[in-house]
Amino acid sequence: MSRAPVVVIDYEAGNLKSVENALAYLGAPFVVTRDPEIVRDAQSLIFPGVGEAAASMAVLTRTGLGTALKEYVASGRKLLGICIGCQVIFDRSEERDTTCLGVVKGVVRRFAAGSGLKVPHMGWNAVHFTRAHPVFDGIPQDSRFYFVHSYYPEPADPRLAAAETGYGITFASCIARGSLVAFQCHVEKSGKFGLRLLDNFLAWDGKWAESPPLTAAAHA
Repeated sequence: MSRAPVVVIDYEAGNLKSVENALAYLGAPFVVTRDPEIVRDAQSLIFPGVGEAAASMAVLTRTGLGTALKEYVASGRKLLGICIGCQVIFDRSEERDTTCLGVVKGVVRRFAAGSGLKVPHMGWNAVHFTRAHPVFDGIPQDSRFYFVHSYYPEPADPRLAAAETGYGITFASCIARGSLVAFQCHVEKSGKFGLRLLDNFLAWDGKWAESPPLTAAAHA
């Protein structure tokens, strides 16, 4: 049986080509769209992005894609958020004090100025899984993924952080809840482990019950 194509949301936030290239490499059927009705009818959805929260929210609001995305998430079908697609699912971003989609309770915060760290956080960094998840299957603990961001998600419920990364502070680099999984890193630009994670998402049935925290030896 052929797989339904994964739908990739085009909301003028950039970075679509790298997502398209990764999906094509994996041989996955996909559709890139700005049509809210296609988003509503999707069976599998990727919410990518590079850019700025306020500009992204302006497009999502103007086009109706934001409302369609919230209805999609409420339906229980699976969603992968990437970078800005991980941030604007929260209630609010400190980037221009932007009201976001409110799909996940919490705030997106800026890395502190004067900490001696370069902002944006740019380059390869380790992702440490704190909970087991089907999307992590076959990926070694503390594998390195590619990041480019000045802001990071802070969920109101810390149990939603399924992975974390250190950059001056320890921040949530993966958010997982039910059929939703979202990464601050660019999985589509993260080499073989990023491709494995993306392939795992495509194969995942969208079902996940919150798992207990991993012990140090639980994920090798």
